[in-house]
Amino acid sequence: MHTDVVLLSILLWMVGVSGHWRPRGQHLRAYREVRLTEDTSPTERPSHKIGGPIFKRSPDITKARGTKSEQLLRINDHDFTMRPGFGGPAVPVGVDVQVESLDAISEVDMDFTMTLYLRHYWKDDRLSFKSNTNQSMTFDGRLVKKIWVPDMFFVHSKRSFTHDTTTDNVMLRVYPDGKVLYSLRVTVTAMCNMDLSRFPLDTQTCSLEIESYAYTDDDLLLYWKEGNKSLNTDEKISLSQFLIQEFHTTTKLAFYSSTGWYNRLYINFTLRRHIFFFLLQTYFPATLMVMLSWVSFWIDRRAVPARVPLGITTVLTMSTIITGVNASMPRVSYIKAVDVYLWISFVFVFLSVIEYAAVNYLSTLQERKERKLREKLPCTCGIAHPGMMSASYSEVDVNTTGNYGMPEENGVRRQRMLVELAMEKDQVTGHVGSRAYSSVWIDTHAIDKYSRVIFPGSYILFNIIYWSIYS
Repeated sequence: MHTDVVLLSILLWMVGVSGHWRPRGQHLRAYREVRLTEDTSPTERPSHKIGGPIFKRSPDITKARGTKSEQLLRINDHDFTMRPGFGGPAVPVGVDVQVESLDAISEVDMDFTMTLYLRHYWKDDRLSFKSNTNQSMTFDGRLVKKIWVPDMFFVHSKRSFTHDTTTDNVMLRVYPDGKVLYSLRVTVTAMCNMDLSRFPLDTQTCSLEIESYAYTDDDLLLYWKEGNKSLNTDEKISLSQFLIQEFHTTTKLAFYSSTGWYNRLYINFTLRRHIFFFLLQTYFPATLMVMLSWVSFWIDRRAVPARVPLGITTVLTMSTIITGVNASMPRVSYIKAVDVYLWISFVFVFLSVIEYAAVNYLSTLQERKERKLREKLPCTCGIAHPGMMSASYSEVDVNTTGNYGMPEENGVRRQRMLVELAMEKDQVTGHVGSRAYSSVWIDTHAIDKYSRVIFPGSYILFNIIYWSIYS
């Protein structure tokens, strides 16, 4: 009985709160709505002004996170193995170049090395896209392999590569109207035909040539984007041996018998060689060796140990200078300006050695003649000849024959050989057995004396002619 009373009380209480009672499902639904409202940020909750129109802003597809570059540019919808406008007029491709450095000029290999930024400009309608704010989109080298790009190469190049530190130095920029900028950083070693006939007083002109490999001028029109302004150089570019005088551009057509005509772009630059290095290393030493060889003209002809080594030393030194210069030069079949100077200097040094050989030979011949004259002449002992002899013939030493202590004339010591000719003739006057004496003056140093003037004068004249022609 007591239990029934308790149950009845519970039922009456539940009936009293029936205005607040809801099914279980409704309680859960209300709880979820409250939680959702609490988790939603104020910026995400819809807010509308009462009585105002609602405008929805169209999103920029170029900034959408889920849009891929391939989808945006519709790369999969086109065949990029074909050039833009295939079957129509040639595609204009503008080019400009920024020269970063001119690294090396080699006369031996006849080439030069240049690092540059090569930029291409063209229009491909297949890459156009819609954009409200972005002016362009920039990509790295990974997209370059999926689209069409000009197939440029460097004519007469020996080695070339695209820089890849830290990544490939390639940039692709696409504009909404389909215009494309393709830039890459390249180092190329190309051939340069040098004329070394005036080396080292020469001026060289080298060219870097750019051309399409596959497309003729019917398919691709290659041109400098802004003429000479398309070629820019760094003001800090300098070379140790050359002065860069000028950079300029030209455009020509190249013909191949098997494929046709191609547009070719030229980057021309003129280099003038610095002469000061070669003056110090080649010209001054050669000139000093020639002047040193002239010292032997003032050394006594009897000082054989002094004059012979001096001549040989100068000849060997000139040979070393010539060998050193030719070791750093290509083996060309024509004569260079430096060869003219060195070989003529070598001839002057060699002639100074020949000059001493001539002096020594003629002196030896003269001494032999004097000995023969002595043997033929009778003894003149005790006979005085005033004004002609300062000593008797028998008192003169064999090695000093003809030296009678005569004074110097014009700074040159002259030797006299007194020849006594005994002539016994019958004279009309009746003087029989009379002897006539005559003296003969012979200058044994005439060659040395003239060489002191002729050699320096000739060498100075050669230098005047040489530098007036080549400088």
